Amino acid sequence: MVSLVELSEVTEEGVLFRSPYDGKEILLTPEKSIEIQNALGSDIMMQLDDVVSSTVSGPRVEEATLRSIRWLDRCITAHRTPDKQNLFAIIQGGLDPTLRTKCLEEMTKREVPGFAIGGLSGGEAKDHFWRMVALSTGRLPRDKPRYLMGVGYATDLVVCVALGCDMFDCVFPTRTARFGSALIPAGSLQLKNKQYATDLRPIDENCGCPTCQRYSRAFLHALFRHDTAAMHHVTVHNIAYQLNLMHSIRESIIKQRFPQFVQDFMKTMYSNRESYPQWATEALASVGIALE
Repeated sequence: MVSLVELSEVTEEGVLFRSPYDGKEILLTPEKSIEIQNALGSDIMMQLDDVVSSTVSGPRVEEATLRSIRWLDRCITAHRTPDKQNLFAIIQGGLDPTLRTKCLEEMTKREVPGFAIGGLSGGEAKDHFWRMVALSTGRLPRDKPRYLMGVGYATDLVVCVALGCDMFDCVFPTRTARFGSALIPAGSLQLKNKQYATDLRPIDENCGCPTCQRYSRAFLHALFRHDTAAMHHVTVHNIAYQLNLMHSIRESIIKQRFPQFVQDFMKTMYSNRESYPQWATEALASVGIALE
C-alpha cells in the first residue's frame, strides 16, 4: 500500500489496486485479507491496515489510524480459526505521539494474540523512529509478542530489542545481497570490489552457513561478474547472519547478560566510541544501557 500508492486507492471498503500490466482492478478488503491468510494456514496473520509513509503528516495520518482500528474489528470478525492462527493488530499513528497513543489504547482493548508496530522505518529521522518505538512498547502488553515491521539493520535490531521488541521483518538482508553486500559483525563486505579478487577467505570465518563453508570471497567476487547464483549464495549468508544475530541476542537475554552483549556488539560494529550513532546511544540510555 506504500510502494504501490500510485496504483491504489483506499476507501472504507478496502484498497483498490490497479495492475501495472493490464489495468485490471483488484479490491483487497479486510475480510478478503483474512480469507486469504486463513486459506494459507498462516501461523501469524496480520490485519489489513491503512498504512501511510512515515514521512506523511497531517489529516491523512489520522484518517489511516482510525480506519486501521475499524479494519481490525472487521478482521477479528472475519477470522475463522482463532484457536489455530494468531491474528496480530498493527499499531499506526505515524510520528504523532497523540495519534499513536490513541491507536494503542484502542487496539489493546481487543483480544488479539500479538501486536505489530507499523508505520515506521520509512525514511523518518532515527530520533523520531526510536521514540515512537519506545512509546509503543511502553504501552503494549508485556505478555504478548511485539513485532516491529520493516526493520532489519543490525544496529536497529539490537537497539529495538532493548526497547522491547521481539520480532522483525525486512527485505534488507536479501536486497543488499543482490548488490554484492555481505553482512558481517563489523558491518559489510562489498564483494564486487576488486580488493576481494584474490581473497581466499570465506565471507566470515566464524559463520557456519553453506556459503561460508563452500565458497571464498574471491570465488563470489568472480561469480558476480557473470552469474546470478552469486546473489543467491550471499543471500543465504545474509539470512544466516540475521538469524545468528537474533539467536545471540536471545541467548544473552536468557543468560541475563544482554547489556554486555549490546556493548560488545557496538564495539565490533563501529570503529570507535565517537562513531556510535547518537540516536542509538540515546535510545539505549533510555532503558538503562550505557555504552562504554
